[in-house]
Formats: sequence, structure tokens, C-alpha cells
Amino acid sequence: MLILSRKIDEKIKIGNDITITVIGVNGDQVKVGVEAPKNVKVFRQEVFEAIQQENKQAAASERPQRMEDMLKLLSTKLK
Repeated sequence: MLILSRKIDEKIKIGNDITITVIGVNGDQVKVGVEAPKNVKVFRQEVFEAIQQENKQAAASERPQRMEDMLKLLSTKLK
């Protein structure tokens, strides 16, 4: 992990397309701005983890139905 110190209005560049700007500091909270191309998704960590968990649950619940549908399709084709 790279650790950097920045003051308000100072920036961090990630590659050519992503810029992180320190907007403000209030106690133990730091406000940052993220500039990134529209095709780059930017999430807070807890939101990203929730999305990943929901995707895993959705994939797990869809698999049995998909398998049943495939078996039905195969059984009708084999008749």
C-alpha cells in the first residue's frame, strides 16, 4: 500500500485518467473528490462489498432454475 500525505486542494494521480483531490478535512473525516472516466466505476468500499455479496447471492439463486430449464429443454429435444 502506498501512503501519501496531501493537503486540501492537493491531488493524487492514478494512471493518466484518474485524479483524487483532497477537498476538506474535518476531525478524523477526509472529504475527497474522484475524477475518473465514465467507464470506471467508483464506489465506497462498503458499497462495493454489498454489491459483490448481492451478485453472489443472485448467481447462487439463479443456478438451480437455469439447470432445471436446461434439463427441461434437453428432455424435450431428446424425445
